[in-house]
Amino acid sequence: MSLPPVPPPGSPSDGYPRPSVTVDIVLFTRRNGQPHVLLIRRRRPPFADHWALPGGFIEMDETLEQSAGRELWEETGLRDVPLEQLYTFGDPGRDPRGRVISVAYVAEIPSEQAAGVAAGDDAADAAWWPLAALPPLAFDHARILERAARWLHARRSDSPLP
Repeated sequence: MSLPPVPPPGSPSDGYPRPSVTVDIVLFTRRNGQPHVLLIRRRRPPFADHWALPGGFIEMDETLEQSAGRELWEETGLRDVPLEQLYTFGDPGRDPRGRVISVAYVAEIPSEQAAGVAAGDDAADAAWWPLAALPPLAFDHARILERAARWLHARRSDSPLP
């Protein structure tokens, strides 16, 4: 009788590959009556110097909600934002680093709270962009933002969609 093969270090013992999990945060505010979204400029590859939604990989000892709050704080300096889970994005090619599934969160905050944004961690910059005039976005973040814009429109019927 032979023993089953020993998997290489770091691979799952059941033979099924494990995707990575990230969180992405879509944060809206109003400026001059128009919806704006918070974006960060990525400091590191992939997509270095491109604009993206705040977010990142979850830690093994935190919930998805904790991860979203931590990433938002680390990259933008914003805390205590009541985030709502929006949707899960899992297309196989959405991230060039490998198989990555992202759980997106969304919220709308008052403009007074939005003023406290400061880039941190792996964000080279953080800024509010008009929803109607966005730069090209990294990963599949344009798709995530489309879904979040529908959430905002449903929440505020006077919100123009881009």
